[in-house]
Amino acid sequence: MLCALGVVLAAPEELVRARGADQTLAVAALFAALTVAAVIVVRLLVSLGLVVYRSRVRRARHRMLADLLDRAEERAGFDDAVRVLDGGLPFAYCVPGRSPRIVLSQGTLRLLSEPQVAAVLAHERAHLRARHDVVMESFTAFYRAVPGPLRSRAPLDAVHILLEALADDAARRRHGTGPLREALRALGGSSGDLELEGHDRDADQERRWRLDRLAPGAPATSRWLSAAGYTLAAAILVLPTVLLVVPWLGEALRTWPL
Repeated sequence: MLCALGVVLAAPEELVRARGADQTLAVAALFAALTVAAVIVVRLLVSLGLVVYRSRVRRARHRMLADLLDRAEERAGFDDAVRVLDGGLPFAYCVPGRSPRIVLSQGTLRLLSEPQVAAVLAHERAHLRARHDVVMESFTAFYRAVPGPLRSRAPLDAVHILLEALADDAARRRHGTGPLREALRALGGSSGDLELEGHDRDADQERRWRLDRLAPGAPATSRWLSAAGYTLAAAILVLPTVLLVVPWLGEALRTWPL
């Protein structure tokens, strides 16, 4: 999105710099560029608003249903956020928000051992604690703001699987790799974070990738490495803006015919 805005706003300056550029044409190009930039920003804000609104409504309904269908007698020993639903199909997911829920099925409790259930709960709590839903909503809004022919789901899929990796790392630090790996293997295609998806993806491929990361001997991502990754990501976003965009903007303001 920043690249799109940069290209749109840089066009009038290049036109003004070109030899023989007509002043009237330059002014028209400037206003056209500002109009296109405004459309991009408005489209992004509208997309973000719709994604957030629909997510909140869906989660509120889902939370209410989980509370209504909860088998309270099945969740002795769990915290107040956990809900257990009737049924033999094993699954586990979280419903983020101000009043979050972690939803398990009776089949999950019957299939998994106590250490495995604890690892699954730690995985879901990591999603809730780090507010991965906000990250996913942001990228989903960017994805939907782009016109259909120009969209690519690859970044959205990559963000989703990286969020799963972060939650896996948090769970394996608390409960070890073995219980988490066996829980993921046992749950199979029925595992996942329903409220973090927002789009179709290859669940089997994602599960295989996660199992490979959790293979015996595979190193876990340390907290320091995660912090370094966040710092590098912020630097990649901020430094080009400061070092390139700000000087360019100063030059452009002197060049634009205003």
